[in-house]
Amino acid sequence: MPAEPVQPVESHLDPRYSDPDAIPPEWPEAQRLLAAAELFWISTVRPDGRPHVTPLPAVWAEDALHFCTGPDERKARNLAANPHVTLTTGTNLWDTGYDLVVEGEAVRVGDDARLRDLAAAWERKYGDFWHFEVRDGRFHHGPGSAVVFAVAPRTVFGFGKGRPFSQTRWRFA
Repeated sequence: MPAEPVQPVESHLDPRYSDPDAIPPEWPEAQRLLAAAELFWISTVRPDGRPHVTPLPAVWAEDALHFCTGPDERKARNLAANPHVTLTTGTNLWDTGYDLVVEGEAVRVGDDARLRDLAAAWERKYGDFWHFEVRDGRFHHGPGSAVVFAVAPRTVFGFGKGRPFSQTRWRFA
């Protein structure tokens, strides 16, 4: 029997940044947007404290965002020193769409059975260009390999753009 989806312990529409007639979306709607988004921007922190931001694809599965990266890439090296991460998705328009910012801790996924499920999810979402073989706790594609991380949300911010403008915060245990 599948586990019940994780629900936020708090949902709050911030009246300081929301139109008076704004209504906060329900968490399942935010999850739908996370699952459908094709591109995310990941923010990590270098060991010297400088930020690092780069785009990447991600998959929403098992109540977490999942992404992969080469084990020697800057973001992987940053996460080895500091697992706190922010993933952002949305549109680059100011008056239409909905932006989401997911804050959490990146946890390495190393179980081959789970990685096979995630590899299948990547291919369903992004097509056969993103076909991965799984072995030794990594994704393999051509001559390279990638480590996979899961980010279960601690806090998610949602920004409704256009009338009505809104800012919603969901907090998780």
